[in-house]
Amino acid sequence: MQHIRDIRCSIRMCLNMLYQDEEDYKMNDLRQRCAAARKLLERMPKAGLGFFPTPFYRLSNLSGELGVNLYIKRDDFTGMNLFGGNKVRKLQYLIGDAAAKGCGYVFTFGATQSNHAMQTVSACRRCGLKPILYLVAIVEPDEEDLRANLLLDKIMGAEIHIVKMLPGEEENAADEQAVVMAREHMKRLESEGHRCYEVPMGGASPVGSVGFIEGYVEFMEQTLSMDFHPDYVFHGTGTGGTMAGLAAGRVLTGSDAAIISINVSWKDKGYPGRAGALANESLKLIGADVTVDADRDIHTDLNYYLPGYEIPNQASTEAIRLLAEKEGLFVDPVYTGKAFAGMLDYIRSGRVPQGSNVVFWHTGGATALFAEKEILGAIV
Repeated sequence: MQHIRDIRCSIRMCLNMLYQDEEDYKMNDLRQRCAAARKLLERMPKAGLGFFPTPFYRLSNLSGELGVNLYIKRDDFTGMNLFGGNKVRKLQYLIGDAAAKGCGYVFTFGATQSNHAMQTVSACRRCGLKPILYLVAIVEPDEEDLRANLLLDKIMGAEIHIVKMLPGEEENAADEQAVVMAREHMKRLESEGHRCYEVPMGGASPVGSVGFIEGYVEFMEQTLSMDFHPDYVFHGTGTGGTMAGLAAGRVLTGSDAAIISINVSWKDKGYPGRAGALANESLKLIGADVTVDADRDIHTDLNYYLPGYEIPNQASTEAIRLLAEKEGLFVDPVYTGKAFAGMLDYIRSGRVPQGSNVVFWHTGGATALFAEKEILGAIV
């Protein structure tokens, strides 16, 4: 019997050694992939705008309540000013590209309370470029009581053009009209000898999404230093640039974490495919030899955005309150609140198993807590 027990003990020791060897191999491979990715990223023009790496840590109170190991990636801390967010990562490469091309004016788009537009203005001011915004009034601003991001845009002296939505007009149609108007404006400036640079809505371009390839590499480097293996990563998605960059970074580093992208506005069935194509354009741009498969690597969920973009719902309101009351942290009713609500539902419904290592990627936007009451909803 002792002989059998010795054999069993030897087998267990061998299996443990094999398992440890496999884990060590995975960690070393991930380190090498991150280092190789850094070298590829060094080829791209880049403006030094933010403060990186952004904080990454465990939310102990909510982890205990939800039965998962919940961590947060604080991209609301990107800087440059007090009101950071995910767009700063993209703008480092977009504004770097604009400067490399000798542009003096930068045009971009969004809603009147666009985080992206505000961060673009901030980036332009930092780099000596002139920002021009074409903003759609999904919620009509009060010129006598400017709030949140629109107020910040004004303080920074951006040239702002408000595009009003016609009765019954769809948001997409108004967005397209804003682009038409901006491009006419660009043509006028270029005819006068000025160089203009167009940043698409949300910074969703191959150049912009490179910022989130770098963001994912940074994230993996942090997990390696903490000996932490993420099972799930949740974030909010709108135009898709962040989602594309994260998916590209995941494939480039060889990470096996599942990225769940919670939509904050309506998207058609072609949206995941377009995001996959954008991810691959970004990978090609940096010279990577891997590709994203949209069916395998892009996971979006449209179940949490209603009743619409910039319109709050009960689940997001409750999610904002929960995070504030349990951890003293703030998410917003437009993006991160709906994404956090979606993540909570995944956990509570069992789609994320108990004991999982879960990461919420905070993309910023808490300025919306100071926006118009139609955006804020019934938080208080």
